[in-house]
Amino acid sequence: MTLEIERKFLVTGDAWRRDAIACAELRQGYLANTATSSVRVRAAGTEGWLSVKAMRAGRSREEFEYAIPLTDALALLDEFTEGAPVEKIRHRVPVGRHEFEVDEFQGANHGLVVAEVELDHADEEFPRPRWLGDEVTDDARYYNFRLAREPFCDWPADLRAAVARGGRHP
Repeated sequence: MTLEIERKFLVTGDAWRRDAIACAELRQGYLANTATSSVRVRAAGTEGWLSVKAMRAGRSREEFEYAIPLTDALALLDEFTEGAPVEKIRHRVPVGRHEFEVDEFQGANHGLVVAEVELDHADEEFPRPRWLGDEVTDDARYYNFRLAREPFCDWPADLRAAVARGGRHP
């Protein structure tokens, strides 16, 4: 088990692209969501993972993650997940001693761009590049399990427009 401590932000503009050092296409889905946990399967490149995360809002959550064969991950994604698949291109963007993961969502969540930074402790200071928009760490609408059930394409047009500008409210 690891304790995942992360902050999540909307993104404004494309300035982050010039500093991106790598990217990967990810596809994930949810096998189960309960009041206490979510169970996710993910495929990226030639790898697959099965993860169990505590279902808790905020900056830190317990997470168990296990590598599984890609063929198993793809079979689980195709046959056992609920809701829309969460498809995204994840870009790694170093900023100072930290690295942001900027997720450009595809498919049913196309148009949503979110940046996450993992921290060593909940109150850790980190650089805030100009392309960071509003913080959405505590807003469940931006959790991937929620995007599978309520994709960005179904959100009200005024909210989608505000998010595209880096704000969380119209």
